Amino acid sequence: MRGRVAERRTAYGLVTVATLSYTCLMFVWFSLPAYLSTIIAELELSGTQAGVVAGAVPLTYIPLALFSGLAVDRIGPGRSLAVGVVCYGLAQVGRSVATGFPSLLAFTLLIGVGATAVTFGLPKLVSVLFPADRTGLPSSIYLVGASAGTAAVFAIGRPTIGPWLGGWRPLFLWSGVVAIGYGFAWYLVARRLRVDERAAENDENERAGADERPNKNGTAGENGVDSELESIRRDLRLILTHRELQLVVVVGTMYLLASHGIQGWLPTVLESRGVSADRAGQTTGLFVAAYAVGIFAVPALADRYGARPAALMLCGGVFFVGVAGMTLAGSLGVVLLGSVVVAGIGVGGLSPLIRAIPPALEGIGSRLTGTAVGFIFAVGEIGGFLGPVLVGSLHDATGSYAPGLALIALAGLVVVLAGGALRRAAM
Repeated sequence: MRGRVAERRTAYGLVTVATLSYTCLMFVWFSLPAYLSTIIAELELSGTQAGVVAGAVPLTYIPLALFSGLAVDRIGPGRSLAVGVVCYGLAQVGRSVATGFPSLLAFTLLIGVGATAVTFGLPKLVSVLFPADRTGLPSSIYLVGASAGTAAVFAIGRPTIGPWLGGWRPLFLWSGVVAIGYGFAWYLVARRLRVDERAAENDENERAGADERPNKNGTAGENGVDSELESIRRDLRLILTHRELQLVVVVGTMYLLASHGIQGWLPTVLESRGVSADRAGQTTGLFVAAYAVGIFAVPALADRYGARPAALMLCGGVFFVGVAGMTLAGSLGVVLLGSVVVAGIGVGGLSPLIRAIPPALEGIGSRLTGTAVGFIFAVGEIGGFLGPVLVGSLHDATGSYAPGLALIALAGLVVVLAGGALRRAAM
């Protein structure tokens, strides 16, 4: 009994330490949206260019996510997280000396390369440390850590730390340096606790179990002696044709469109309505705080009642109402603040669900969690890229941010439909 308690404490402690990889990532990632109006003026960016840069990290996921997920499953979450953190830390240092749109875009894309390892490494780590039906809470832990990074850059990074350091360039420089230092520290922790060795042992056990079961043709597996290339092809075929996972991909696409679209532009949208830069940042921090509430509350309730598809539907409806209210509300007031909170809870609730559902799906489990989440983000980040770009492009075309926000609101209705289909498929 004591051994199990100690093991559980170690697992939660390891997830907590690994969570800092996401906290640093979100601070680095959203330091650009926090300073977007200043950077637009200093580097003379158009609205479309600003939207492209704001959506550049999601854009990186589209070609890389599936392959990054495969790599995480085979390399292990320990080394993967370390390499990813150092990569995005170096890229953030590079952004601090950007001189125009091309260099700013190039370094932001490099941040995306490192970010993929974090996005898929953490679900892989959780799937190794916890049973499939108990991944909701640990997933919430690292996602709340991610929200803390986002909230910090908007609430204190932009109004306090940046001015104290001397502007956006020093903030970018030192946040990159801190990330690099953490990346090396995490590697030492993961190596000492044999994180990758444990992941490999867990995967081998699942693979052996799968080989003993008959396949669809009624024959057993080939004694686990498939070549690595054949193994990859088989895994990809399973992932790409999995019906329930395809529905989760739809939800993930709409979630990423909403999340990146709102967080990428909300401070600028508020400033366009006459809100000061400090208040705009703090209001965006309120969105992130509500997002964190959704992260913790929704998966806990969904796991308790075994109602993950219903939770998806509820979150989709909630974020539709919230974003619609943000679109229709005018200057900063009770209606706008309430809409920001409602939207944040709805979007935040989706975040852990799209990561917690794949390990529980038949045929995926812990062994293919990285690949499955990689598939979700490979397709889903099309929405993550289009969210910020559509808001910026439609503003250039119409002079208003309302059309872009209205499109983001409609994504909530798509989530409701996909969640309903997933619930029917699970029956």
